[in-house]
Amino acid sequence: MILTRTPFRVTLGGGTGLPSYFSRHGGFVLAMGLDKYMYISLNVPLVDRMIRVQYMRSEMVDHPDQLKHELAREALKRHEIWSQIEVTSTADLPAGSGVGSSSCYLVGLLAALHAYRRRPGSPAELAEEASAIELGTLRQPIGKEDQYMAAFGGMSVLDIARDGSVVHRYANVPISSLPDFIANVHLYWTGIRRSVPEILRDQYLAMEDPTSPQHPVVEEALHGIKDVGLQSLAAIEAGNFDEFGQLMDRHWNFKKRLSPRVTIPGFDELYAELRDRFGVLGAKVCGPGGGGFVMVYAPARHADVTRFMAERGLKRLHYNIEFEGVKVITNTTPYAGGYTPEVVGHQPVRAG
Repeated sequence: MILTRTPFRVTLGGGTGLPSYFSRHGGFVLAMGLDKYMYISLNVPLVDRMIRVQYMRSEMVDHPDQLKHELAREALKRHEIWSQIEVTSTADLPAGSGVGSSSCYLVGLLAALHAYRRRPGSPAELAEEASAIELGTLRQPIGKEDQYMAAFGGMSVLDIARDGSVVHRYANVPISSLPDFIANVHLYWTGIRRSVPEILRDQYLAMEDPTSPQHPVVEEALHGIKDVGLQSLAAIEAGNFDEFGQLMDRHWNFKKRLSPRVTIPGFDELYAELRDRFGVLGAKVCGPGGGGFVMVYAPARHADVTRFMAERGLKRLHYNIEFEGVKVITNTTPYAGGYTPEVVGHQPVRAG
């Protein structure tokens, strides 16, 4: 069996990873890996030649083309795995919560397939392979940052060129200052799950069509989000965390202009009360919006803020930064290479 562990993420700033935007203007994303994970296990049954994929449901098919799970189907086909495989996924956080679960699943599965075939991929290679599947083959209206965050983890900075090429680096933040940052940046679960592509579709279509009346509105908002993201990176690297909190407020005001789907009922009223009563400097709905997690920057009175949110049904997620990306944590499969398709039903692979 092969077991991979892939960190979820939250975006701190930038938020311009959609191809419909970066293909015109270039993109920028600042995001943070969390110590909450997607786990993928890959097993090769010794006798049964069926393909089994287990997630919220269970599928058993003769060929990957028959799989309804699009990510598993395309990953298996890409690696020429036609039969005799089991893939199971479990996660610390629910799907549809805006923390990059789909890309975590895919990057974790691709890492497992590379390990199985004894052809390890670098983080950048895994991220690009996942992007090719999600954005290319499946044409999902999502951003390119999630695949890179799943592969790299940490507090990552992504500069995305117009041609889609990505330059990755880690933010230059002293480790000794990170506990203060984590203490001030709260995450709260709203209990609302939603389809990320559906939430993003409005802004994706608006950017795709220059004649759309929403195009200039969305484009200007994304320009503002990118500019605030660059300022947020500078503030974090300088250790000015309260400035980052204030910039989060500006980020949210731009983000709300992207689509009516971004916010959630009652959030702005809740945010106003947090500012008035507890001195909160910034807040936003994480990911594409519409539900999932809420991020709150509270420079003080952390316990009071946590209690206030809990009384309104929003449970705080305590976390640390995960500095590693996708990782193979178990590999006991004997199939390193030199086997025949008659034995395992796959295309032949030669070791080395």
